[in-house]
Amino acid sequence: MSEADPVPPTLLPPVPSLSTELLAAAQAAPGFMPDDEGRALYEAARAVAVPGPLLEVGSWMGKSALYLAAAARETGRQVVTVDHHRGSEEHQPGWEYHDPSLVDPAVGRIDTLPHFRRTVAEAGVEDVVVAVVTRSETLAPLWGTPLALLFLDGSHTEESARRDQDAWVAKLAVGGTLAIHDVFPDPAEGGQAPYGVYRRVLESGDFAELPGTGSLRLLRRER
Repeated sequence: MSEADPVPPTLLPPVPSLSTELLAAAQAAPGFMPDDEGRALYEAARAVAVPGPLLEVGSWMGKSALYLAAAARETGRQVVTVDHHRGSEEHQPGWEYHDPSLVDPAVGRIDTLPHFRRTVAEAGVEDVVVAVVTRSETLAPLWGTPLALLFLDGSHTEESARRDQDAWVAKLAVGGTLAIHDVFPDPAEGGQAPYGVYRRVLESGDFAELPGTGSLRLLRRER
């Protein structure tokens, strides 16, 4: 081969796809979602056939938003995240997952929004991810666009989990996918509030269950 000859395509170094880079960024981002569950969420969002945005309730520092953003990049969708960024009950002082470094000294409260913004910015998906900073039940009455995918991963108390279910599940388009995180049928493995949401939705008769991964449950709205 002469110097003028082009390098055969098979000898060129592989160029990682944007989705590959985003999935790697999601895996490395701070948060509580195992990578196998995150990738299952990505695949579910990528496979949804109906139009509409992807919306997650509960964002923490943006880990799951990157899994959704990877799917949104491929399918031409937007990701909307809804979180007040003050942390759930378990993140407050005296609780198991409290991190003093996340407290804003000016107001004396948890504030994960700067960390979320950094995660999204460093991954280069600020044009895909739309962050709404409020409680989910505050936004829900203002929301009118049918959702292609709804990911419920907010506070896991019984009251707040029911509130998120009541506020958002009806906004999912027929044919859309409902994803619920931290579903543990065995109380010894985790809290029961997300499992209660999963059971109530399934028992409504409006949803069919899809294959899940770990604590991530997936259901498709049938009617």
